[in-house]
Amino acid sequence: MDSVTKNRIALLHPLVRQEMNTIIDECNKVLNGRSQVRISQGLRTFAEQDALFNQKPKVTNAKGGQSVHNYGFAVDIVLIIDGKTASWDTAKDWDGDKVADWDECVKIFAKHGWSWGGNWTGGFKDMPHFDKIGFNNWRILSKYKRDKNGYVII
Repeated sequence: MDSVTKNRIALLHPLVRQEMNTIIDECNKVLNGRSQVRISQGLRTFAEQDALFNQKPKVTNAKGGQSVHNYGFAVDIVLIIDGKTASWDTAKDWDGDKVADWDECVKIFAKHGWSWGGNWTGGFKDMPHFDKIGFNNWRILSKYKRDKNGYVII
């Protein structure tokens, strides 16, 4: 696991940090080395979310406070190929096992109770996105009190 990913995991909600370490380790193990998972986004501030919302072309439908990222229960991933090239290619089989590397990761996330933005219905699919089932409703999360570090108290 690379240092970028470790640092982003350290900012996720404390309830999912260890699980995310396990997920990334499992993904990297099954990918056999050529491609490795990097968390490209984890926890976002409301201001960072608003900046993404205002970006053109449109990359999100969520304003600050309206994303599970804002509460530390979502990640976006990218595959790093040969230690240097970022890939969001969901069909490529970098390890030659006849299963797309992205699909291998989707299955591991699902095994641990994370939903994939590629399965969203209603038009907008967010292929790099995963969020923790049971903690993936920003409307509910926004009502919780926060601890001294800003994380919602569950």
